[in-house]
Amino acid sequence: MTDASKKIVYAVIATVVVIAIVAVLILNNHKPGATLQENDLNESAMKQTDAPTVSVNSVDKNADTEGRQVEGKTTKPPTEPSVEADIPSLAETFANYFPIGAAIEPNQTVGLNAELLKKHVNWLVAENVMKPDAIQPTEGNFTWDNADKIVRFAKENGMEVRYHTLVWHNQVGAWFFKDAEGKPMVDETDLAKREANKKLLLKRLETHVRAIVGRYKDDIHSWDVVNEVIEPGDPDGMRASDWYKITGTDYIETAFRAAREAGGSEAKLYINDYGTDNPAKRDRMYELLKGMLDKGVPIDGVGHQTHIGIHGPTVDSIVESMQKFGELGLDNLVTELDMSIYAWNDRRDLGEDIPDDLLEKQADRYRELFEAFRANKDILSGVVFWGIADDHTWLHSFPVTRTDAPLLFDKQMHAKQAFWAVVDPSGQSKPST
Repeated sequence: MTDASKKIVYAVIATVVVIAIVAVLILNNHKPGATLQENDLNESAMKQTDAPTVSVNSVDKNADTEGRQVEGKTTKPPTEPSVEADIPSLAETFANYFPIGAAIEPNQTVGLNAELLKKHVNWLVAENVMKPDAIQPTEGNFTWDNADKIVRFAKENGMEVRYHTLVWHNQVGAWFFKDAEGKPMVDETDLAKREANKKLLLKRLETHVRAIVGRYKDDIHSWDVVNEVIEPGDPDGMRASDWYKITGTDYIETAFRAAREAGGSEAKLYINDYGTDNPAKRDRMYELLKGMLDKGVPIDGVGHQTHIGIHGPTVDSIVESMQKFGELGLDNLVTELDMSIYAWNDRRDLGEDIPDDLLEKQADRYRELFEAFRANKDILSGVVFWGIADDHTWLHSFPVTRTDAPLLFDKQMHAKQAFWAVVDPSGQSKPST
């Protein structure tokens, strides 16, 4: 064989070897079972964003897939939403203290949200569908379906229902405040017509209250009659709503009296507001309620919304407010509890990757809060969370659109550090991670 022939043979052999090596490498890198479709789904899961109800957290951009230490941070693999069966029930934990509730929408009466509610709460309140514009959007047109759905779900699962709310300055039909000719009542300057408008508005209010309480009096015994009527910055410390501008405080008295007459002595009637820990707001409400009680207005208690944050207000200020109203012989409820991870003037968005130190601080705050609630069970008759898990909370869009994590369960409906701080302040029963 000539030298030229040998070179050709060697070149062919070398080419064959290279092709074989490449083929082996390709085969070794192929993962059996990982189809193109599955890889596309994995990418889609990585981009998952918040949904109104059930949602999955986006995968931490710093995390590997096995939960190892990455860039100085311990990460966990993504998990699927589920209801943890082997953890304590909130309602059972507090059975000797007070009921535990949650605000819900009708679509949460099915699926995982419903299962989480059935395990952990024994009290429900409608987040939106029992507010004035939802129940009576136009005069005489009462729409009951969504409210009935929540009442029915509660009865089927041995839960009680609170009503929120008969009267509010928001989410109320504009028709309430139009005169007989369809003009805004607040614009009227003639004194005689203003008096006629006042009577018309109070009549509409009484009809509204009697219709609702009359329908649900056998199923609902705890009622937010009026909501958010105190505003220290407005004249006289009363919120300058159309209700107040047209009727003064008569609308408050009318609503409570109508609720008592329609609901009977078994109905528990509450005035509900936020920021009741603020001394200026607390003291103005105290003054209003004392005057109402002196006139025989049937008010049973104060609902403290308790939308708070990890930085404030102090737990002492929350309890002091309850004690002050207790001096009037009034009951206290925590009606809309949640705890933002942001300070009020902080408009950042931390996204899905919430720092552990904030979640730990939240847990410490929840622990302190519930220890105080337990110690004051004689003046506190119930605690209702404004939601059940972080997958659905109004704080995702207030005061700005962003991710918040204010509740005891995360977006996968799994117990957070705050949950364990509430059910076991000693830290003895929390499972190791």
